[in-house]
Amino acid sequence: MNLDQTQNIWKAAAEIGSRGMAAALVTVIGTKGSTPREVGAKMIVKQDGSIVGTVGGSIVEAMAIKEALQVISTGKPRRVVYDLNETGKQSTGMLCGGQMEFFIESISAGPHLIIFGGGHVGLEVARLAAQLGYRHTVCEEREEYGMPARFPHAANVLHGGYTALTRDLEVTTSDYIIIVTHSHDCDTEVLRGVLGKSYGYLGMICSKRKRKEVFQLLTSEGFDSDELERVHAPIGLEIGAKTPAEIAVSILAEVVREYYGKG
Repeated sequence: MNLDQTQNIWKAAAEIGSRGMAAALVTVIGTKGSTPREVGAKMIVKQDGSIVGTVGGSIVEAMAIKEALQVISTGKPRRVVYDLNETGKQSTGMLCGGQMEFFIESISAGPHLIIFGGGHVGLEVARLAAQLGYRHTVCEEREEYGMPARFPHAANVLHGGYTALTRDLEVTTSDYIIIVTHSHDCDTEVLRGVLGKSYGYLGMICSKRKRKEVFQLLTSEGFDSDELERVHAPIGLEIGAKTPAEIAVSILAEVVREYYGKG
């Protein structure tokens, strides 16, 4: 890779990190025979399938992009080998006759927490998220609890009605949605608005009894019961948490567990 290409790759990686985006880095780690790129060539694949850089173009690159999207989804790195010929198990159908080996790794900056509710629990969740280095956005309908000064480390603090906030919210699998508003009605309103979006995690503060009531209501409204069953409700690990700070610990512990695939 020349200097300009290298700079473009690392500039894109830095942008991905600062914006909390999900992406994968594809690196050529081995070649045999005739190949379109050399060892060390790199390509960044973003969650939408767009790329920065190239590892050879054509079919081999398309196959690498497909693998990279899987890495973004799972967070688990992988090594793949492609034969640049028309036959074989990992054949690309190309005529170069060589072989390319790739290492594909996630370069996600970690989860981006979207915290609905700026009250006592939401405040503690935001504080702990900041200590963990997690980007977070706070959404709050009450003006006095949705002031940016209340959340100095938040990437964004959004104030407005929850229906409007969820309607306009763009969500990816890097986004972890935490519902901890000041009322059960608002919690339900937010849950109703985010179901069906492509989040990585969704949890709601509630009792087991309230969970049953809310899920029955939303099922009767036509929401997917299978998706509802994947909602973490009650949110957080069961550690006997009582205070807002303790509840925040239980929530972030669950987030960390889910992010690293231990759930």
